Amino acid sequence: MRTLTVDLAERSYPIYIGEGLLSTPGLLSQHIRGGQVCIVTNETVAPLFLDLLMAQLGEYQCTTVNLPDGEVHKNLETLNRIFDGLLEKRHNRTTTLIALGGGVVGDMTGFAAASYQRGVDFIQVPTTLLSQVDSSVGGKTGVNHALGKNMIGAFHQPQCVLIDTLVLNSLPDAELSAGLAEVIKYGLINDLPFFSWLEDNIEGLMSRDPETLAYAIERSCADKAEVVAQDEREGGIRAILNLGHTFGHAIETEQGYGAWLHGEAVGAGMVMAADLSARMGWLTDEDLSRVKRLIKRAQLPLKAPESMSADSFLAHMAVDKKVLDGQLRLVLLKSIGEAVVTSDIDEAKVRETLAACR
Repeated sequence: MRTLTVDLAERSYPIYIGEGLLSTPGLLSQHIRGGQVCIVTNETVAPLFLDLLMAQLGEYQCTTVNLPDGEVHKNLETLNRIFDGLLEKRHNRTTTLIALGGGVVGDMTGFAAASYQRGVDFIQVPTTLLSQVDSSVGGKTGVNHALGKNMIGAFHQPQCVLIDTLVLNSLPDAELSAGLAEVIKYGLINDLPFFSWLEDNIEGLMSRDPETLAYAIERSCADKAEVVAQDEREGGIRAILNLGHTFGHAIETEQGYGAWLHGEAVGAGMVMAADLSARMGWLTDEDLSRVKRLIKRAQLPLKAPESMSADSFLAHMAVDKKVLDGQLRLVLLKSIGEAVVTSDIDEAKVRETLAACR
């Protein structure tokens, strides 16, 4: 087992990474301070892993909330089912919520924990590669709105993150690729050596080699933890973690949540960000080709839907959380391994990118 720490002073917490951690006695109990636990999962994950988790929680009064699966259900209506479960079983302020699932379950469980009785503890047990390397770390929680992705939420840090790499054996190939989009992102934004390592090891990741996957997960979590420790609430540098997301969220919103996997949209979004960076004169043609090659080798889309117009993209992008005082800001690349958040953007160049990448 590897252990990393997200360093946030009194809100610091460990990330445990290893094989078979769901079956490791005592690992979770040290992070549960009351006698009540509510496991939030979904209809896909529950039959696979709920019993394993429950076996570690026999000493607690344990409630389960089983949600429908999919991004389309990441909304206030589904969130209310968590509150129903907590209130029906009379959970108090010392309860601990445990998110057992992918990013949708983790985001909604964290938001429920941030809101229930004005804040209770929660633990992340992510079961997809994307949630293991990204959404489970950093305390961002929330739900989608019909007009914008993740526009309703809160910052609420977990007590710990437990990453059992064995659960990835059950992951569909498309979900594995979606997770690799976020892995590639870390190399692009602030870790050139990791990007080069990914170029050399992408086939091992695609074939689910355990040691290769474990290293990629650990390196991704370490890169994210370093950024989050500097900027917990995204007032500055943390925004670089959104490389490709402004374009990607526009795709998800326009196409309907769930039509594209989040990682698929981010993959295409990173190509668009790299293309615009090249048009800004920051990336060389070879840099852009390297980005495209790696994303293609991860079996991710290189282009957005042809049906999306530039005006449609820009309308969705105007609702992005990075917009300040009506001014669009984008995460772009000065080079591979160096991201920048900028509002100094020529709309004509943005439209050129939107035309080229559809």
